Amino acid sequence: MPRIHTREFPWSSPPDLNRRENSIEAAKLMVNAAHTAPVRGGEDHVEAELVWGEKEQEEIAEKMEELSYLPENKLTGEMYRIEAVMAREADCILLLGDIRGRNFPFDANCGICSGPAGCSFIYSRRKTTAGQVDHSDKSLSKTMIDGPLCQIYVEGLGYSVGSALWMAKSLMVDARPFMTMGVAARKLGYCPASEMVVGIPVATTSKNPFVDVHYDYSVTNMRRMVESLRRNYIITRQFGLDYRRFPSKRSKHEKKED
Repeated sequence: MPRIHTREFPWSSPPDLNRRENSIEAAKLMVNAAHTAPVRGGEDHVEAELVWGEKEQEEIAEKMEELSYLPENKLTGEMYRIEAVMAREADCILLLGDIRGRNFPFDANCGICSGPAGCSFIYSRRKTTAGQVDHSDKSLSKTMIDGPLCQIYVEGLGYSVGSALWMAKSLMVDARPFMTMGVAARKLGYCPASEMVVGIPVATTSKNPFVDVHYDYSVTNMRRMVESLRRNYIITRQFGLDYRRFPSKRSKHEKKED
């Protein structure tokens, strides 16, 4: 009979990879929950991508660290760097995006976007033809997210994120939504039809890696500490005496046994 052995450590060992497979299966069910979340008008508006693997997660983490040093992110720079560690520590990352908020306003004249009635707050900031927004026009984009966005669809994305998190809770996996991961993933080409993307890292570990995080975590996280310990141990062991020329003193107990 096949046996599936799981452990959290050592990282990337076969038992650890077996454990991560469980998180990936849970994340796939979270995608289902996101797609079936309540939405105004019953229109599909969500796209999802599931990312896992050391290379792929490292790419997102490095992009987050790169964005943290941009002038426009001066106030949120530390947030980007700390949450980049969480992108690395996650078993996988679920990305949820809204495909309609930028280019297809709901045209309900609701004013939820805080702009003038008639959705002109969005249309006046886009190049339009025959009443349709030109999705290729990025000339007015001066922020990390090219707004304004139709808030009806953005709220709908919130319902999808909430449904995905509810599924995570039901499946007993740790998950938490992050704007920073979504922005970085969007810059890398994930969820290409969406302007607003939310990243949800997923993990099944004994300690939730997405909470109880202190300042300077980008430098003092566990992986950095373990690597520092390995380096220091390798260096300091070279200062000891050679065991062949200087055998250790035998204990009194060992001498009595002789």
